[in-house]
Amino acid sequence: MMAQAQASDKKVKCGVVGVGSLGQHHARLYGALPEVELVGIYDNNAERAAEIADRNGGQVFSSIEELGAACEAISVVVPTHLHREIALPLLAQGCHLLIEKPICASLQEAEEVLAAAKAANRIVQVGHIEHFNPVMSFLEENVHDPRFITAERLAPFTPRGTDVGVVLDLMIHDIGIIMELVKSPLERVEAVGVQVLTAHEDIANARLVFENGCVANLNTSRVSLKKVREIRVFQPETYLSLNFMEQSGHLIRKQGPTLDKQDIPIERDEPLKLELASFAETVRKAGDPKFSGDMGKTALEVAIQITDLIRAGWKR
Repeated sequence: MMAQAQASDKKVKCGVVGVGSLGQHHARLYGALPEVELVGIYDNNAERAAEIADRNGGQVFSSIEELGAACEAISVVVPTHLHREIALPLLAQGCHLLIEKPICASLQEAEEVLAAAKAANRIVQVGHIEHFNPVMSFLEENVHDPRFITAERLAPFTPRGTDVGVVLDLMIHDIGIIMELVKSPLERVEAVGVQVLTAHEDIANARLVFENGCVANLNTSRVSLKKVREIRVFQPETYLSLNFMEQSGHLIRKQGPTLDKQDIPIERDEPLKLELASFAETVRKAGDPKFSGDMGKTALEVAIQITDLIRAGWKR
């Protein structure tokens, strides 16, 4: 049984571990959300921690353990290889966690984190932010029988996230999206990728074939000159094309012998704000997160399978 829900008028005491390029926005939004009290932050760079605390409120803690003792819920926003190391003691202290994607660097580490969460009766939500994008809400309501999906996610190069390959860094977003939309077991995976600027794959293409016959093609790069976050879904008599960045798109339906094109009315919002608000509400009501630790582990499993296929191709 999940811990008792918070009183409806009580703010959830939240903290952030890691206030780099993404973690700073967790602190910013926790400081602004009316249902949250930003208790404080921890970062191994004390000067950076003080800067973010001055900007958003809360105090700087000198250790992860001290932060955990003061908080009900914590965002873990550090490099992937540190997720397990930070999550386990926080769960043991009784903290609910939002762990940025991917949940961990390996399936074994993910299993350890999920087992610890179960033992402590704590929530683990994984930061697959696109699931809180208003575009995803539209897709969930309108995709019923997908037959073919293409997803393109391109980004300019940045040193952030290069402790893992582009599959775990970027493609995993689309893996999670597609697994949720298709709702069918995977039958076959094909993948290719190349190194360009790092020791890992920087460009990757994967083809996912599902047992229900749906096929998805994922194209991802972190050495692009522009950002692209687009998805196209084809199902009987319907074609949807959506842009996750611009939160816009169109839908084409067959109506008799003609095609009817409609712009999609999406109410724009900041996905990270929606994600953190959802996390706080889940903690408050002792509910189930929209993107759970188990879902994060499933996405990680597919991402690792794709990564292994890419690297096996390098050895030929």
